[in-house]
Amino acid sequence: MKYAAVVLYNNKNSLSSVDFVPVTDALLSGGVFLDETVFLPYDIKDVFEQTLSRLAQCGGVFIICDGIILPTVQRVLAEFCGQADAPFFVKDDCLLAVLPAGASGAERVKDLMPQIDERRGNSYFRMVLCTVGAPGEQLAGIGAQLKNNRLDLHITERYGAQRIELIYDRNTSKYDVDEAVRFLGAELGEYLYSLEDVTVAERLVEALKVRRYRISVAESFTGGGVGRAIVRVPGASAVYFEGLNVYNASAKMSRLGVTPFTIKQRGTVSEQTAYEMATGLLNTGNCDIAIATTGVAGPDSDEKGNPAGLCYIAVGTREEVHIYRYRFGGGREAVTETAINFALFLAYKALK
Repeated sequence: MKYAAVVLYNNKNSLSSVDFVPVTDALLSGGVFLDETVFLPYDIKDVFEQTLSRLAQCGGVFIICDGIILPTVQRVLAEFCGQADAPFFVKDDCLLAVLPAGASGAERVKDLMPQIDERRGNSYFRMVLCTVGAPGEQLAGIGAQLKNNRLDLHITERYGAQRIELIYDRNTSKYDVDEAVRFLGAELGEYLYSLEDVTVAERLVEALKVRRYRISVAESFTGGGVGRAIVRVPGASAVYFEGLNVYNASAKMSRLGVTPFTIKQRGTVSEQTAYEMATGLLNTGNCDIAIATTGVAGPDSDEKGNPAGLCYIAVGTREEVHIYRYRFGGGREAVTETAINFALFLAYKALK
């Protein structure tokens, strides 16, 4: 059975102004694989109706638009189908529905799934695996190896963190699902942090609670983002001791004990500075594990010539401290948010 999506946008704005991705992701999670996605300006009614006429041969057509025009689109669709207003319509054996863009549209998809399943005579299920830093080419290769008529992967990535959905229908054997999970775990083990749909911060807080550990964080270019991610998790107060934002070199020296020699010879963005920031937290004796970040968020290089995207992340316990060097791509936000995810992930891995 084929499915299509129609994204309606204001032709005076860019396509990115319509947040359609959460909706299409929700459809994919339910095993609704879109064969075609059409982008149309919302104010040309005849083109919209011509497109609907062409796509009505599909099993389902999902119209995605901003909430402000949703009532108007709903009325046009009701006229096109010759039916009274309803949550969804059926025309020539094709299911048609208007969905708001963004998270609300993704929630609406969940309400629509029983109707979709009933019409196609099948139900789809999913298991979620979560990773950080898994290479794109490796994920693509894994997806190709697993792909068949009843088993598929849907992978979304945001700032270096990947959410991998294993999608299968009700006719897929438990053995096949278990084998697929085993295969994914073996292939992605070094990047994997959960076999459940949770954030890396949630998994880190859970691991800290199990060990009765406290964590402290010292941040430079991530601006408190690591600590903020941790304290968003309910119950984080049981494990989060302190967080310091130490942008200035003097703050690094006075608050964490980074030596003037290190600042002068190595610079604030260096392996040694990250190490001394982490050990400064650990030396207080108030935490069991520490995270330190220092880097260049961009958009330009720093005064030492370090390029945008370069960063050092230190993660340490009372026994040892490890320093990791990365060069992240993208703009300022992408660099900092990716570094935050990696820092949380590395701390979780240190507790395993």
